[in-house]
Amino acid sequence: MSRGLDNVDRGILYHLQRDARNTTTQEIAETVGTSASTVRNRIEALEEDGIIKGYHPEIDYEAANLPLRIQFVCTAPPTERAEYVREVLEIQGVIDVREMLVGRQNIHIEAVGTSTKDITRITDVLHEMGLTVESAEMMRKRHTQPFNHFHFSEEATEDSPED
Repeated sequence: MSRGLDNVDRGILYHLQRDARNTTTQEIAETVGTSASTVRNRIEALEEDGIIKGYHPEIDYEAANLPLRIQFVCTAPPTERAEYVREVLEIQGVIDVREMLVGRQNIHIEAVGTSTKDITRITDVLHEMGLTVESAEMMRKRHTQPFNHFHFSEEATEDSPED
């Protein structure tokens, strides 16, 4: 369900993205200007509304002895794209699949492996499935950050109502 987010919701989302595991509802509450119980209620509502879809560990694949990280850009027939995505997710070593809305290069696949043998195996499976591999790039490092455009403002918390 789609719904608007107020400043408290935006602040909660911002802090959970930064470090959900080590941030308490009390710490979030102090920042967004509300009570810890309100933060807990809001988190529950954000989860129920499907805005928060889960909490996932960030894995250092290199430290887990999977030093090769490859980004495949593939093309699938648009009417069969969803089926290809389901199949690709079953390939050992695939960690992320992104389905693009339109055009060529409509499936982006991230995979990890210990050697070029692993990457060759994944490439062969993709070809055998009927996907066209447009490019394969070795990833050096992936950088992510919390979505900081929720326009959370600590100044605006003074006007936020309690739940």
